[in-house]
Amino acid sequence: MLTLSKTNQIIIGVVLAGLIIATRGHHFASINNLPSASLAVFFLAGLYLRPALVFPALLALCAGLDFYSITFAGTSNFCVTPAYGFLLPAYGVMWLAGRWFAKRYSFSTNAVLPLVGSVAIAATVSELFSSGGFYFFGGRYPDPTFAEFLPRLQKYFPHQLENIGFWLGVALVTHVAFVLASGANRSKA
Repeated sequence: MLTLSKTNQIIIGVVLAGLIIATRGHHFASINNLPSASLAVFFLAGLYLRPALVFPALLALCAGLDFYSITFAGTSNFCVTPAYGFLLPAYGVMWLAGRWFAKRYSFSTNAVLPLVGSVAIAATVSELFSSGGFYFFGGRYPDPTFAEFLPRLQKYFPHQLENIGFWLGVALVTHVAFVLASGANRSKA
């Protein structure tokens, strides 16, 4: 099981919030080329951060950034539809997958399969909630059908997986570096 000190959880929480702020949509023109970290952040928050209030706090941060973006920053409101609420279960699935994996965590190769499996399943279900919710309930597409949804899913889901994979790869490298560094520091003491 993965357990961190409160100080480490606070540091990680600030970094994760910073990633959402830096990468969500078109909020800051200078760094728009970074892939969205939102889904990966919810997984990582579930993995690293124990307080349950972190989940609604991250939801509020995302909604606040979206509100600011469409109200004051001139971003299109095309994606803000009645289906916006489907982001709650989409992010919730990622959060819960992080929580699930935290209970199975070990710093060994035995953790790779549960990690990859939990991310793959959660990302798929999350994409079905977010894209499916938008397509079927967003009101932007007249007469939505599964036959039309599947090609859209094939088009957008790989990009979503790339984003998640990129940020989880960065987190993995960072995690391994910190674990190895803290182990080296302990052996010197």
